[in-house]
Amino acid sequence: MNWYLQSGKDSDVAISTRIRLARNLNGFKFNLNSKNEIDRLENKIKDNVFAIGYGLKFFKLKDMDDITKMSLVEKNLISPEFALEKNEIGSILINDEENICIMIGEEDHLRLQFFSSGLDLKNTLNLAIEVDKKIEEIFGYSINKKYGYLTSCPSNVGTGLRASVMVHLPALSKTKNVKKILETISNFGISIRGVYGENTQSTGDMYQISNSQSIGLTEEEIIKNIEIIVQRIIQQERKARRILAESGIETEDEIYRDYGILTNCRKISSNETRKILSNIKMGVDLGILKELTDLQVQKLYLYTKPANLQKYYGEEIDGITRDIKRAEIIQKILKDMN
Repeated sequence: MNWYLQSGKDSDVAISTRIRLARNLNGFKFNLNSKNEIDRLENKIKDNVFAIGYGLKFFKLKDMDDITKMSLVEKNLISPEFALEKNEIGSILINDEENICIMIGEEDHLRLQFFSSGLDLKNTLNLAIEVDKKIEEIFGYSINKKYGYLTSCPSNVGTGLRASVMVHLPALSKTKNVKKILETISNFGISIRGVYGENTQSTGDMYQISNSQSIGLTEEEIIKNIEIIVQRIIQQERKARRILAESGIETEDEIYRDYGILTNCRKISSNETRKILSNIKMGVDLGILKELTDLQVQKLYLYTKPANLQKYYGEEIDGITRDIKRAEIIQKILKDMN
């Protein structure tokens, strides 16, 4: 089963963990702006994919349809900018479990990404280090003894590490405390982004918490700092949820009203689904809503997103019909699990 359909540690608040490493190979320009340069990089990596191992497979973006590319964005496996690259350059290495996805030819030669469900920074980092060492042995990286790994963006120089945790904060949003909490942690070298990374907005009370400093710290120090911050956020969110739960019938009524819409709708938009699922997930996590399981909620999150909805049905679907199909797949997921 893919990592995003599994529950992990503290998954009531910490949805997922991502470790990303920015790397550039020796013997190539940093900014690859010609097709010949990109082809040379891709061919070198493709020729050695079996040597890397880990079940990775090579795919060119230009060979993917737009729905497939956007489905990867919705799973947070590739960046929106990478998916929408107009020159159709770039490629990925990805395994069947999709817990490893390496973007080739994005901002850097390689963006190594490793994913896990829940809050699992240490184990995810260990896998990242293991794969990173294997790739470095095969290709060799651009590295400086003083500054560390050299990257296209100065903010990634050093370890080249970006550790991120996706958190779900519905109670802090409802109690009007989320802005204060996020502003406070931003003073500790932490970046807060939307669901799809830089320059994106939060949807469904989801926020991406990550380090903003890569140089001058070790990988372990970065991980420790993120772990401490995320644990504090988890504590604050759970405290806010207890306050809401103690309000009794008001919170239960709101959750069950949304459950009623979810189970009875005949068409529903993506935005409305995100808002409802935020409340539904909180209800399941608090034990208020016993009619659903964690796996159902995770499937609802994934297959109601526009591109993954179309991937499920195996066809391109226009906006109005998509809202109808979204309601259909919601009913199917609820029926199949029950």
